[in-house]
Amino acid sequence: MQITLNLDEALLNEALRLTNLTAQEDLIKLALQELVRSRSGFFEASRRKKSLLDLAGQIQFAPEFDHKVLRETRH
Repeated sequence: MQITLNLDEALLNEALRLTNLTAQEDLIKLALQELVRSRSGFFEASRRKKSLLDLAGQIQFAPEFDHKVLRETRH
C-alpha cells in the first residue's frame, strides 16, 4: 500500500540515525511493528488486571491457614 505522509523531517532523520536504517519505508515498518508489540502487551496486561479486579471480594481465606509453615516445609 502506498501512502503519502507529512512527517517532521528532523524527527524522521533522528529516528533513522538512532536505528541505523537508511530507508524511510523500513523505519515506518519498524515503528509500526514496535507499536503493535508494545500495545498488545499493554492490552493483555490490562485485561489480566481487570480479571483480577473482578475477583475482589470473592475469595474466601481460611483463618487457620499459616503461610509460614509452608515456607518451612519447602527447605
